[in-house]
Amino acid sequence: MTARPGVLIYPRGVTSTAERHAGPADERPRSRRTLLSVLRSSAGIAIAMAVMNVATYGFQMISARLLGPSAYGAVASLMALLMVVAVLQLGLQATGARRIAADPEHVAQIERTVLRVTYRAALALGTLMLLLSPVVAWVLRLDSVLPAVLLAVSAVPVTIMGGQAGVLQGERRWLPLALVYLAMGVPRVVVGTLCILVSPTETAAMLGVALAMFAPAVVGWLALRRGREAGPRHEDHRGVPVAREAIAASTALLAFFTLSNIDIVVARNVLDDLDAGLYAAGLILTKAVLFLPQFVVVIAFPAMSTPTQRRLALLRSLGLVGLLGVISMLGAWLLSSLALVFVGGTEYAAVESRLWVFALLGTLLALLQLLVYSVLAQRDSRTSLLVWAAVAALVAISATTDHLNTLVTTVACVDGALFLVLLAISLHRLRAPVPVSD
Repeated sequence: MTARPGVLIYPRGVTSTAERHAGPADERPRSRRTLLSVLRSSAGIAIAMAVMNVATYGFQMISARLLGPSAYGAVASLMALLMVVAVLQLGLQATGARRIAADPEHVAQIERTVLRVTYRAALALGTLMLLLSPVVAWVLRLDSVLPAVLLAVSAVPVTIMGGQAGVLQGERRWLPLALVYLAMGVPRVVVGTLCILVSPTETAAMLGVALAMFAPAVVGWLALRRGREAGPRHEDHRGVPVAREAIAASTALLAFFTLSNIDIVVARNVLDDLDAGLYAAGLILTKAVLFLPQFVVVIAFPAMSTPTQRRLALLRSLGLVGLLGVISMLGAWLLSSLALVFVGGTEYAAVESRLWVFALLGTLLALLQLLVYSVLAQRDSRTSLLVWAAVAALVAISATTDHLNTLVTTVACVDGALFLVLLAISLHRLRAPVPVSD
């Protein structure tokens, strides 16, 4: 099966949404048709990711209340480690989406190769985490090794979901991709809460997380269960090149993940306890602003991987992310008392006047995330070196910092400088064709 760049690829012999739902489907209630129409559009991704993020945040609040500080501290540390492990998932997703969007003539081969590499990577990562589970239990001071073992189990479906989502994203199959994201969030809060209610322990919480993580992988498997007819093949879409690109993409995304989280570690070491706590509270708003436009990256990435669409896709995406960031900053400034409730309440009143600055940090990170994906779409894995350099610069410059305002300013300047560099690189590279081969 072949398709032109920018044209939605309908698999399994179906040529259009209208054909799939012609006849009796036209008699369905208008509200149902409208809902399905929204979910099949890119707007469905925005809704699904919003629900996923709310559900994830909801699980954190519920588990914090039900488990208490000690047990929740262990669960929070395990969930943070799972986010690091999930970098491989994001690398596989970026690789699958980029290759299919950039070379739709070989979509059948790419789909099979990406899924094959994904299953092997998931098994390898799960085995590695299982072997490291005693070390994880010791480092995180867990009551037993079982929560760490459940973390290793969770790593397998999380990784599988990444390859599946990459195929769906590259083909622009927004409905099944939206369902994957919904399955990523809703089962976690439902199953996880039930497990904690039965047994309010860190082991029960991680059992709920592990069980819930299989839901998006099952949804992805159902969407891709019917194999495509064999099409033309290309040497660049064999297993080794795909695995190599996935590793490079994961490395770049790990660099960004480190940059977006290293400042809280720095704050704990250079500020006093009060300022470090205020900084951590402000970062709640930063992360909210960072996650708010994530749907833009998901929708825009296939277009940024398509030579005829990439420049306009990047510029439009930067404009939308920037607009959402400006709105967030204005909201944090004009409605600072409401924003203060979101980050922790009156106990953190000392940071209220600075909340708009933390919204600015979130906006810069959101723009940086978009640019990192842009350079990945252009096959420039060397960009990760610049991000790692920014991490090193942030740590070095902040080492002599002893005031909250100085640290916020330092982080904003480093992130802003990196944004300008990556923007210049992206715009320069967009003047040349994107290479398909390695």
